[in-house]
Amino acid sequence: QGLSSPMLRCPSQRLLDRIVRRYAEVPDAGSIYMDHLTDRDKLRLLYTLSVNSHPILLQIFPDVEGWPFPRYLGSCGRLVVSASTRPLRDFYGAAPEVAADLALQLLAVLRSMGTNDLNYFFFFTHVDAGTFGVFSNGHLFIRDASTLGIIDKEEGSQLIDSQQEYKDIFSCLTVDCQSAFVSCNSIREKHSLVMVCQELLPKLLKGKFLQPVQEKIDSFLQHCADGLTDDQSVDEAVAKLAELLKPLRSCDSRFAYRYPDCKYSDKY
Repeated sequence: QGLSSPMLRCPSQRLLDRIVRRYAEVPDAGSIYMDHLTDRDKLRLLYTLSVNSHPILLQIFPDVEGWPFPRYLGSCGRLVVSASTRPLRDFYGAAPEVAADLALQLLAVLRSMGTNDLNYFFFFTHVDAGTFGVFSNGHLFIRDASTLGIIDKEEGSQLIDSQQEYKDIFSCLTVDCQSAFVSCNSIREKHSLVMVCQELLPKLLKGKFLQPVQEKIDSFLQHCADGLTDDQSVDEAVAKLAELLKPLRSCDSRFAYRYPDCKYSDKY
């Protein structure tokens, strides 16, 4: 309890079980007996979770199961090895059809992080141009998962008021010991969408299209960014933005992750 990692601000037993069972840096990862962690393993896991939960997230929600993260290949101390991506900032000057494609992928990733079969709700505590990355085939992924928090929609949060003041032995290494926990109940489902509409999509889509299309895009982004108290207005703005962007994409070999499927499927 009390780890400073955003990932564990709102813990549930189901999430903690998943972390322990899928932690890959032990000889018997995945054991059903849960007795395979030595004291050294436990300390290493707690330290990693406290300092940077990114490698743990990549292990417990792997890309082979469809999660939008790069593949985890291993780690050594603070060094993490994973598949390479280019940061989203590299595409701020991209062609209009590329920008439209990435914006749609970004909205789809956020949708999947809010609604998925495992009933985990992922939210960002911070986003910037390095949070997301793009593979060479044009596929967009979450490049930096260290600012992701998780709320268990199935079990709910088990963090109660009396536990919020508890501090683990690692917290003071990376953050201010007096920093307050964010209330799990105060995090709205559209939290990440609003942040992305404020910080990333305007830079990606600014001045890319002819009028009146550009004016409509800017208007939808503004409605989304201003939707701090009205989830419905955010939903409507995002739905209209996606509808406007879909015909602006192209179907060619630059988008290898969906080509040539896009020629034959309405999905794209």
